[in-house]
Parts: sequence; C-alpha cells; structure tokens
Amino acid sequence: MKKVLALLLVSAVMLGACGSNAKGSSSSKKSDLVSEYSSVYVTDLETLDYTFSSRKTNSDHYTNFVEGLLENDQYGNLKGDMAKSWEVSDDGLTYTYHLRKGVPWVDSEGNEYGADVTANDFVTGLKHAVDVQSETLYIVADSIKGLSDYIDGKTNDFSTVGVKAVDDYTLQYTLNKPEPFWNSKTTYGILYPINEEFLKSKGKDFGKPTPDSILYNGPFILANNTAKSVIEYTKNESYWDPKNVHLDTVKWTYNDGSDPDGLFKSYENGELSLARVYPNSPGYKDVTKAYPDGVTWSQTGGSTYNLTFNFNRGTFDATSKTTDKEKEDTQKAILDRNFRLAILFGFDKKSYNAQSVGEEGATKALRNTLVPADFVEIGGKPYGDTVASKLKALDSDAFGDVNLSDGQDGYYNADKAKEYMEKAKTELEAKGVQFPIHLDMPVEETSEISVNMVKSLKKSVETSLGSDNVVVDVQLLNEDKYLAATYQATTGQAGDFDITNASGWGPDYTDPSSYLNIYDSRKGDMIHTLGLEASAVVQGTDPSTAAKKAINLSEYDALLDKAAAITDDLDARYTAYADAEAWLLDNALQVPIYADGGTPRVTNVVPFSGPYGWAGIAANKLKYVEVQSDIVTTDQYDKAKKAWETKKEETAKEAETTSSK
Repeated sequence: MKKVLALLLVSAVMLGACGSNAKGSSSSKKSDLVSEYSSVYVTDLETLDYTFSSRKTNSDHYTNFVEGLLENDQYGNLKGDMAKSWEVSDDGLTYTYHLRKGVPWVDSEGNEYGADVTANDFVTGLKHAVDVQSETLYIVADSIKGLSDYIDGKTNDFSTVGVKAVDDYTLQYTLNKPEPFWNSKTTYGILYPINEEFLKSKGKDFGKPTPDSILYNGPFILANNTAKSVIEYTKNESYWDPKNVHLDTVKWTYNDGSDPDGLFKSYENGELSLARVYPNSPGYKDVTKAYPDGVTWSQTGGSTYNLTFNFNRGTFDATSKTTDKEKEDTQKAILDRNFRLAILFGFDKKSYNAQSVGEEGATKALRNTLVPADFVEIGGKPYGDTVASKLKALDSDAFGDVNLSDGQDGYYNADKAKEYMEKAKTELEAKGVQFPIHLDMPVEETSEISVNMVKSLKKSVETSLGSDNVVVDVQLLNEDKYLAATYQATTGQAGDFDITNASGWGPDYTDPSSYLNIYDSRKGDMIHTLGLEASAVVQGTDPSTAAKKAINLSEYDALLDKAAAITDDLDARYTAYADAEAWLLDNALQVPIYADGGTPRVTNVVPFSGPYGWAGIAANKLKYVEVQSDIVTTDQYDKAKKAWETKKEETAKEAETTSSK
C-alpha cells in the first residue's frame, strides 16, 4: 500500500498524527463543535486516480472523495460502506457483496451525475487499474482468480477475471486461495468503483489532480487544489451517510517546514484546527505557557519508517564523491553485511527522534521491526516474540540481547557497532576498498527538523564507527530535487542516495505479507527503494541482478513463497512470515526507525472521534471527525483514550463476521 513520506512526521500534521479517534468518547458537547477543519500538508497532491497511486500523500485526500465496499469504524473494525452486507463461501474463495441502493455519483460542483454506484463500477475500476498499470496491482494480482493472467497478457478477455457484477447491486469476487484478510483489502483504492461512462468521457484526463477529473461518492468533494498553496474540500450534500459527517469545509495549507514554530502561531490565530509542536524549538515555551495542560501525544500507528541502503546506485547528481573509486568502494561496503550491521548498531535512534519530539517523547514511536510487533498474534502472543526468537537463532552473537518491542531502541550499541565495523573493514580492505566510506544522505534543506535529524544520524554513526571509517555526507536539496532523488523515484536506478530516511510503509491489509512483500525481488512494491529493480516488471536486462545475488535476496523470496503457500493455519502462516522478517533483520537490508504518531500537538480535534485502522486508507477519512471550539486538554484526552480502549476491546470480540448488519 502506502508508501509514506517521512517528512510528514516532522514538518506537518496529517490526521493520523492527531491521534486515532472514536465517536462518543469525548466530553465535548454538540454546541461546542465547529464545522471547519484546517491543517497543513507538505507534498502536493499528484493524482486523483485512486486505483493507481500507492502514495499516502495522495490517498490521504482521495479516500475522502471516493468510497469502496467497506470502511473502518472508530475501533478498527470493518463495517459496510458501499456494501450493506456480504457473505463468504464455505471454501473461502467467493465473496459476495450486496450494495446499497440509491448512492449517487456527483460531480465536482456537487450536482448528481445521473447514475448511482453499481456493481459494474467496481468491475470497471479494477479493469482501469490494470489498463493504467496501477502501482498497487500487487495487492490483488495474485488474489483474484484470472487477474494475473490478464495482467500478463495471457488473455485479453476481462470476463475471465474473478470479479463479476451479478446484477446492479450484487458484486462477486472469486479468489485463487482463501485469504482471511481479504475484506481489509477492500478498503484500498484499487478496489474502489469508477463509473464507466464518466471514465470514457475523460479518457487520459481521468484522475488528474483537478476537481473535475473524477466523480464523487464519498463525504467530501475537492473544491480547490493549488500546488504549494492550498487544498480545499467541501461537504458532499448528496452523501449517503450525512449524520456521520460533521464538517462542512476542510482546508490544507502548504507548509515547507522552514518555520516549525509557525504552526503554533497559526493555531493561536485560529487558522489551524491542530498543530504539531516542537519541544526543542525556541517557541515551545510559549506553547506550555499558553496551554500548560494542552499538549497531548498522538497514538502510534501501523506505518513503519526506516533507513534504507542503495545496493546498486545508478544516479550521482547529489553526491560528495569525486572519483569512480569512491563510488565503487561505497557500493562494495553497502553490499557487505557486517558493514550494514555496523550502521545498524551505531545509529542512535533515540537521539535522532529527539530532534523532532524532544527528550520526553524520544522513544514513544521507536520501532525495531518492519511489521509492528503486535500487528498479529501467534499462539496468543505478539508476532514480534516469534521474530525475536527466530532472529536470535540466526545469529545469537549479533541479536541475542536485542529487544524488538516498540517504544525503545533495541539495536543501538556502540561497542557492538565497532566490532562489526572491524569485521567489515577486514573483509573490504581485502577487496581493495579504501576507507573512510562516504555515504551520501539527502535531506530537504528547508525542513529544519529534518536537517537536524540527519545531522544527529551523522553524529552517532561517525562517533560509533569513527570518521576514519565512515563519513555521512549530508546533501542539502530543495524539495523538488529531494523528492525526485528519494520518495518520488520510481526505479532503483533513479534513487540518488547511499542511505535515506525518506520513506516508510503502511500496510494495505491485515496480514504480515502486506509489509514483507515490499522487498520481494521479483515484484516488491518498495524494492526500488533499495536501488533494485523488480525483475518481473523490468524491461530488458535487470541492472540489479548482481546486487541481488550479492545480498542473497533469493533466500528472502523463498521464505516469502513458503509463507504465502500456507492458507489454512494462521499461526503457521504468521510463523513462516516471522522467519522472513528475521532474515530481513539479520541481513540489515533496512533499519526500522519509528512508527507514525508518537508526536506532541495542540489540537481542537475531538479525541477518538474518527475512524481507526492498522491497514488500508479508509482510516484516514475525515468522516466521523469532530472539531471542538476549545483545545483538547490532557485530562479530556486521557479520559477519552480510556473509554476508547475499553470499547475497542469489547467490539473486537464481535469484529468482522461473515456478514454485515
């Protein structure tokens, strides 16, 4: 799913950073509510084609405009959206959804288009996703019967694909094998509906980042999208569930991160409904003086942000290297496992995160696995426990004392870092590599907090390993060049870095594969962030074949295949995926840093008033969200959280049955 931008965490506040929400758990009164929501964004909306994009910077918006079959409620459970009910066949292969009748499509002016949402719209949406070579085809390509053959061109007949409009209001999917988590996939854009007539009328203009490029069936309509300026929504007056839409207008204002204290000033002036605050900034004393009990901390979520290595760098525009020898030596070092382990153990993540959230919150969001440790359970215990035991079995010297739980830095150990640096140096010098190794690390130059975080990484790595061994060369880039070099690079060869903290990943559905498949060497959605190409889609010769072989990535592929084949025993399936994650961590192909959330803010958003969810994009809706006229106090937040946790536990016992009522 969601390729997420790390800059969001340090420069702005999206809804996920305000804390997950749950209706009815705050002490605010209806008379205290306001109908406007205002926040900031850091990256322009690139596309409205919700069946195409995998980027959170797009989906955070279009999930408010178009709705699919199911949505997340306030407690993380799935409930009917366009589907009012559904059934699953006894063999787990056929899902039949019964759609709501009379849900109109509307245009960008709010006028009804003259057609309701029907089952055929979902068929059209999936076919369109294939036609435009969606970035998110991986979510469903191997799930829906016949879809992979259609994608590969083995058949030109889309009717052979396992999606069918039984009638106008009955939709059916046929799967290749049982997927207990299938329903969670329906919250993602690739399975959203498109009106066929409208799609034909728009042609290649469908989904452009302009209000009139799509039809709307969701709670809001895009009213304005002006690059590096403002994004505005208005309420959809024809929305099917108006009682749960409490906002009339939504406004996002562009923020480049150059003035962190400016967010609080805008909040004080009534321009923002919420604002990130920064404990290290000079203006933080003004925050605590004005609101001594008004700084609350957002909950952590399912997205994991990481440090990634470029195993086959092909672009050198942002570099301090002056010779081919330096480039070659850096590449050889990155391909060396002991060198990567030295970086892993030499990186002080607590100090790094403190640059954004201060010492008080420095460990709140720290994460040590790609899949959150408590994402699923194995035998009634957190998934992370099994990963830890598997990792220790692979290399007890390196990982015997490592704690993989969230909320602490499980890896940082300067002595261990030096040990692995010496091992790497011996291996690399035998290959003619000269030290120090120079690692280019780009950062967006106007984001003060981002720059400080990268400088912190540089300091801890060079202090742990010695600047005579490793030098992190910070590359200050403007926003467009930074994004092109990192987050927006679509191929491995386009990535212009040696190491980067630019992005992370949030799950599309509630299975560990949603995280771990991203580094599948054949079709992984984030394999390019490692400087590698997905061999199944690369045109011509794969330029990263040698690099993949050097890091033994085929071993990881085999572990993924073994886990994916297990469909009748969830404990066995999750255990097999724990094997894959342990391999990933043991080889330090990436370094998990932190989760989304765990950040301080001042906010008027009613605590726990909106949707919640680990996976998909439906949890990012502003549906259900309420905004009160006064600041949320720590007392209000704590009471709301306690009530929400109690209700969440209660509803989990009856979550997602085979039919919706």
